[in-house]
Amino acid sequence: MELVVARIGRAHGLRGEVGLEVRTDTPEERFAVGQVLTTDPAGVGPLTVQGTRVHQGRWLVRFAESADRSHAEALRGVLLVVQQDGSDEEDAWYPHELAGLRAELADGTMVGEVVGLEHLPAHDALVVREPTGERTLVPFVHAIVPTVDVAGGRVVLTPPGGLLARDADAVEVVRPGEGEA
Repeated sequence: MELVVARIGRAHGLRGEVGLEVRTDTPEERFAVGQVLTTDPAGVGPLTVQGTRVHQGRWLVRFAESADRSHAEALRGVLLVVQQDGSDEEDAWYPHELAGLRAELADGTMVGEVVGLEHLPAHDALVVREPTGERTLVPFVHAIVPTVDVAGGRVVLTPPGGLLARDADAVEVVRPGEGEA
């Protein structure tokens, strides 16, 4: 299975360096000098890491195939991918392991199917397709997704009221000043 470890961002400087939107817990291993990374789209790569550094908390990488700013700018948006099986960690899952899992409440009520994972600034979010076809972003935090059972084919959700599209009709909006005596 191909996993995305980074998305190439904008060019940095004049010598072909690019910023990365990192999507791996081990960037120092994935982007070590000499690593050859497959790309999506495939025609752009493979790319060989020639140098890395962290600048103001952001990973900057220089590839052997990108010698100047114009080539670096052309790489923007390219995904860097690696071949990986499953996760060895107990509380870590790859997107392909989550896709297709049944999403249900703690009482077993089916609320949809996990169709993806979004990488948001604050935290990741499960993309759940509800039976009505609507897609809902569910914060992928332990308080809302306490159970991920890949072998059992399910995730258990404990969503706050109004998070799921199915609860939209039950949400009561109270505007300031309304309902006060």
